[in-house]
Amino acid sequence: MDLNFNKNEDYNKLLVTNLKKRLVKVKLGGGKSKIEKEHAKGKLTARERIDYLLDSKSKSIEIGAFAGEDMYESHGGCPSAGVVVKIGYIKGKQCIVVANDATVKAGAWFPITAKKNLRAQEIAMENKLPIIYLVDSAGVYLPLQDEIFPDKEHFGRIFRNNAQMSSLGIIQIAAIMGSCVAGGAYLPIMSDEAIIVDKTASIFLAGSYLVKAAIGESIDNETLGGATTHCEISGVTDYKAKDDADALDKIKSIMNKVGDFDKAGFNRIPSKKPKSNPNDIFGLLPKSRADQYDMYEIIKRLVDNSEIEEYKADYGKTIITAYARIDGWSVGIIANQRKLVKSANKEMQFGGVIYNDSADKATRFIANCNQKKIPLVFLQDVTGFMVGSKSEHSGIIKDGAKMVNALSNSVVPKFTIIIGNSYGAGNYAMCGKAYDPRLIVAWPSAELAVMSGNSAAKVLLQIETASLKKKGETITIEKETELFDQIKIRYDKQVSPYYSAARLWTDAIIEPTDTRDWISVGIEAANHAPIKKVFNMGVIQV
Repeated sequence: MDLNFNKNEDYNKLLVTNLKKRLVKVKLGGGKSKIEKEHAKGKLTARERIDYLLDSKSKSIEIGAFAGEDMYESHGGCPSAGVVVKIGYIKGKQCIVVANDATVKAGAWFPITAKKNLRAQEIAMENKLPIIYLVDSAGVYLPLQDEIFPDKEHFGRIFRNNAQMSSLGIIQIAAIMGSCVAGGAYLPIMSDEAIIVDKTASIFLAGSYLVKAAIGESIDNETLGGATTHCEISGVTDYKAKDDADALDKIKSIMNKVGDFDKAGFNRIPSKKPKSNPNDIFGLLPKSRADQYDMYEIIKRLVDNSEIEEYKADYGKTIITAYARIDGWSVGIIANQRKLVKSANKEMQFGGVIYNDSADKATRFIANCNQKKIPLVFLQDVTGFMVGSKSEHSGIIKDGAKMVNALSNSVVPKFTIIIGNSYGAGNYAMCGKAYDPRLIVAWPSAELAVMSGNSAAKVLLQIETASLKKKGETITIEKETELFDQIKIRYDKQVSPYYSAARLWTDAIIEPTDTRDWISVGIEAANHAPIKKVFNMGVIQV
């Protein structure tokens, strides 16, 4: 290996080390002292509950681990949005599990908590996947109630989704394992079956203090809404559990008796590991997001047996379109080629840029995969569409629109991996969040923004200096450099994959070597939902 490979490898492995360190911190939730308090009550933490519930040694993936990071520091923070979400297996059946983290503000709902819960429900609804709620929450975080209560995508949407999922035949099971108050009480009771833990769990529309204030009745919380009350008197809950483990065992027992599901029928054969070493990715991926590299070499380390069947290999070379297999699943890969290539007329084309011919090729390939019922995998490292008179005169807007149209109307499941750049309209065309990928994840090397940090800082600097000059201020070279650095630092923070993950613009930041697992778990989930729509691009200029 050359020196450049070694430098890249050191840099990218350092990014992964940083990722692991940040995940360790996130997994502590509200901190060790809060965890100890939960244990003192005889309760497991949210993560311990999920670990107990999921089949041991089975694959699982976590959605939104970094949700809420650095977003609510003035309120004491909200690690993982105060809720843990994982896709895994219970008695061999794939499920999505949602567990309130009582170590974070007693499991109170921040705005990002609602968004993350809605994302979990979206995954369940798209994939017809059973969803398990482990409820332990003090309800809405009142200082931010105006950001979570009344709007369409706020707290109330969760209960609407409960009802919709029930009508769709999606299994919902809830275990009340702590506090369950006010509007939040509807979530478990709108599920198919509800379990409540004796002594440590309660559920009511209003707690004892509010009852006293509202109607003057004096009553303790256990009598008002404990396990005995709801299992023997009200009939609100279906099962009483003696402790957390007993409640989780009841969920396992229920799932063990669930019948098989209708399948979409995606093609799968026995899995083969890549022939090319996946760890080479760390050395192949350049340190600088501006540097060129060969995306074919990355693909070889992600697909079974390192084999692809390329579609239109000699046309539209800045996008690679190929059939392959990932963990045995048949997939159609659409990837940005990041090295300089020559077009048919021998002109050089920039890597990571979408040209007319590459947009046209991708459109045709998306249509073909829909025709053959093959899931699509997008490998993003894109700076955008080609600009300039030649591209405009050739109809780049029309070709880009066709690609976006095909993407928008695609009926097969889509999965997006952001490897490097994800800028502007390129993010959209390569199946960004707005285009409904079943899962969208980023490598630690990813950058998401309208444009790169350098380009944006230059544009913003021009605006800033023009404004200062209008005010009569003299702008020296030193002052201009200082302004540029300030702007770039601010912008670079927003470009970071952690900034995107905190806001759930992506589902996770993952190690590159975990990519195959994420795609495989995602396609298995999608296989629960038979495709009932027909691919149709509607009215579009051809």
